[in-house]
Amino acid sequence: MNIAIIGAGNVGGALAKSSVRAGHTVTLSAKDPAHAEAKAKETGARAVSKTADAVKAADVVILAVPFAAVDSVIAEVGDALAGKVLIDVTNRMKREAIAESVDGSSASEQIQKKAPKAKVAKAFNYAFASKQADPNIDGQAIDGFVAADDADAKRTTLELARSIGFRPIDAGPLAMARALEAMAILNIALQIQNGWPWQSGWKLIGPTPEGKPS
Repeated sequence: MNIAIIGAGNVGGALAKSSVRAGHTVTLSAKDPAHAEAKAKETGARAVSKTADAVKAADVVILAVPFAAVDSVIAEVGDALAGKVLIDVTNRMKREAIAESVDGSSASEQIQKKAPKAKVAKAFNYAFASKQADPNIDGQAIDGFVAADDADAKRTTLELARSIGFRPIDAGPLAMARALEAMAILNIALQIQNGWPWQSGWKLIGPTPEGKPS
């Protein structure tokens, strides 16, 4: 796949690392082009100074910025997102009251409204950067849940999840992004509450075959 990753922080860098390792072509962009360039050198990706250029050339776009930056990103890239698979990795977080971040909507549903011509999928937000870079714990692939309304977006994102090392799981329609974002919030809260080392991931056990949408 030809992948554009918007955001060159821990999450963008981690997904660039695992995607490059899987053989995908990855282009990074960031608000600070120098930061994108440095992260590209670390991961084997390439960097561009203009996000719109990265999006136009890509088959798949990964949104790996803070949710507060979403509006400015969409304003910058404009219609370049039309027809693109847009994988949303954001979480809406209220740092002072984490539990209150769980409400009746999701970042992904809001992004779909802001970019109605994009094909939005939710994935990878529930995994810490360390597991996005290497989604394996004790020799087992952790689960990569994907929620999307668009069939192409879901299929493509499940394929990407599998290729970078997750066990892909079809989580249903885009509205299920609410549950995936709640999973992220729970995982974060558990690390803070218990002093855990930010290395845990989600794994369903039992008769749970991986997602293979038609």
